[in-house]
Amino acid sequence: MPDTTPAITKAEKLNTLYLQSKDCLQCSLGSTRTNFVFGEGNPEAKIVIIGEAPGAEEDRLGRPFVGRSGQLLDKILAAIGFSRDDVFICNIVKCRPPGNRNPQKDEIRSCLPWLEMQLKAIEPKVLLLLGRVAANTLFENNASMGSMRGRILTWKGYDVVVTYHPAALLRNPNWKYPCWDDVRMLKAQYEKLMKEEQG
Repeated sequence: MPDTTPAITKAEKLNTLYLQSKDCLQCSLGSTRTNFVFGEGNPEAKIVIIGEAPGAEEDRLGRPFVGRSGQLLDKILAAIGFSRDDVFICNIVKCRPPGNRNPQKDEIRSCLPWLEMQLKAIEPKVLLLLGRVAANTLFENNASMGSMRGRILTWKGYDVVVTYHPAALLRNPNWKYPCWDDVRMLKAQYEKLMKEEQG
């Protein structure tokens, strides 16, 4: 007998995961957040963009990258021909650390499984890691931005590009040029992988 069970779509998988995770209290950030910031974008995205944690605006609205950093990220994406509707955007931790401090190890440890389940549901081709905290977390290192960016890395089978967090670009506009190089490399890798997939 053929299997007539309807396939679960990626959107349905993500929605189920959101319902499972949105009331998470596995670390202390759960008790100080205004909103759980799950992430948003295209469930079929081939590119997933990962920052470190929500900020004040993100916490208030429950959406990732909606403040000044988010506006700059939108411009960066547009420069390589993408919009927020083409990608999926999320963070290492889903709740805002008080005072926008860096997430702590126990908070990361509690939240990382949610990110890994998001990636499993979406099955992207390439990850874009924004900032040193996100990159150091996934690669479990203390490496500098300079040693991680400018090349294609691999993490758990995903191709990875590391670049500066938009908040860092707002503080230091000189980093916009290397960031531009990084996102062009991301676009080239994406196009290469899509070409390979299409045979």
